[in-house]
Amino acid sequence: MSSSTSDSSSSSFAGEGTEGARRATGVPSPAARPAPPDPSVPEKARRRQFTAEYKVRILREVDRCKAPGEIGGILRREGLYSSLLTVWRRQRDRIAKAGLAATRRGPRERAVDPRTKQLERENAKLRRRLQRADVMLAVLKKTSELLGIPLSPLDDDEND
Repeated sequence: MSSSTSDSSSSSFAGEGTEGARRATGVPSPAARPAPPDPSVPEKARRRQFTAEYKVRILREVDRCKAPGEIGGILRREGLYSSLLTVWRRQRDRIAKAGLAATRRGPRERAVDPRTKQLERENAKLRRRLQRADVMLAVLKKTSELLGIPLSPLDDDEND
């Protein structure tokens, strides 16, 4: 008769995979166990991005540290590397220097048209061609004088 009572108690646990055995106290049932973590790796790791306020707050906190090991504690607490502090300090100093730099007084420079450089090159090229044409005309005049060939006078439009 005792076997029938143990069978009835085991039937309530039959879904748990323990046929007739009892669980120890404090051992969770398999249904209550957490699922194992997903072993797949995410596609791409995301880099952390720190705001300017966060960087300034950490740098001020680090600058106030006096005792040895305090900076290391802050870095561990925040999950940062000491190289980040170096980069952030350089950024802070560069911005501070830029803020203290002398500003140029007077009217602002005009916005330069992007085609200006191209037009200046084209202008220089045409000036060189004109200079060559003037030299050729001078040679032609001297040659015509030597050979005695009269040249027709230039019209007013061509005189410019």
